Amino acid sequence: MKKFLAILCALVLCLMCATAMAEGESHPKYVFMFIGDGMGNPQVTATQYYLGSIENPDSKFPVPADLSFTKFPYLGLVTTYDSSSVCPDTASTATSMASGKKTLSGVINYDETLTNPYKIITEYAKEAGKKVGVITSVSVDHATPAAYYAKQPSRNDYYDIALQALTGTTVDYLAGGGFKKMNGADGQQKSLLDVAKENGWVIPKTNDEIRSLIATNDRVLATNPVLQDSKAIHYEIDRIQKEAAGEDVLSLADFVRSGINVLDNDNGFFMMCEGGKIDWAGHANDAATSIYDTIALSDAVQVALDFAAAHPGCYAAIGIHPHEAKGFVEDDLQRLADWSKEEKVVAIGEIGLDYYYDLSPRETQMTVCEAQMELAWELSLPVAYHIRDAHQDMLDIMKRHRKHLTGGIIHCFSGS
Repeated sequence: MKKFLAILCALVLCLMCATAMAEGESHPKYVFMFIGDGMGNPQVTATQYYLGSIENPDSKFPVPADLSFTKFPYLGLVTTYDSSSVCPDTASTATSMASGKKTLSGVINYDETLTNPYKIITEYAKEAGKKVGVITSVSVDHATPAAYYAKQPSRNDYYDIALQALTGTTVDYLAGGGFKKMNGADGQQKSLLDVAKENGWVIPKTNDEIRSLIATNDRVLATNPVLQDSKAIHYEIDRIQKEAAGEDVLSLADFVRSGINVLDNDNGFFMMCEGGKIDWAGHANDAATSIYDTIALSDAVQVALDFAAAHPGCYAAIGIHPHEAKGFVEDDLQRLADWSKEEKVVAIGEIGLDYYYDLSPRETQMTVCEAQMELAWELSLPVAYHIRDAHQDMLDIMKRHRKHLTGGIIHCFSGS
């Protein structure tokens, strides 16, 4: 399935939890990754103007409405070509997002020779002691969710992909759609539900059972009790119509909410959630359905934002890392000052110098670091420093600014 509407947005929300960090570390306790398959600027913009027209019916001019994720302070765009095509498919692009490496169209987490598997973000999460959740509005063995637990030369090997989820140790919560090939391509293999039961998965069977899920050490397979085309959950536009008619149909946001309940623990979790049917609506040239599935993804993101706002001990540090110093403009300082007014912002950082990777010119790193140190002093906020192979220059900067130092932590990779 080619993506003529390229993926441009992968929304990553990291909730920094100060109370959960080990001494000297500054990694997030909770990581949410939301992917709108086939969702680019046109889909987002169309959704904003559609909602804006509803909210402002008497306006003489188009007024865009905000989605949950259009209010984020940062925006980035990614390239979507893969190793074999400028018009890639879901498998190769999801591989890039899960592993950081490109591959051939149709391949999941293998290199171009189909012999070397890639290590993926969920494996790093498990090594860090976190639980892992994978949620999608399409079948759970489809290319995007598969990229977060499987390694397969062909995305079409649905049964083998599903087996990796059910018999492996990566995923703790697998939710949304069903399985495309429940008994294998030939229909003669053991039922995947039987495989799940044999491997200790808990399988809730009703909407109420899924909504009432709580934290557990068991792995949970939460398939929507009523599936639509290709073992996917309902298009949002259809779900709303059924809901208006009195039916109870789970939404993508429902699966995120239940996933948080299942996965939450002292070490945190990584959750990937895909709005997969935005892409399907694009292939069908169905603008209304695309808009409503974009709204569904926005609603799912809002669940994570609400979790961040309500969860005790979660705070944010804002700043320009030395790797990104090369992109600094003067307006960035005012943006940081504005964002610092948010209740959960408690520090400036990570800022500093990194001469090991040298991804920004050293003079620029020093200039940007000093500017943010002065801002921290003006705002009376502590600083999280990142220093790597740049100890003397950092000490010299601190000496020059000794009257303006506000305290904080120094995150050193080497040196004394």
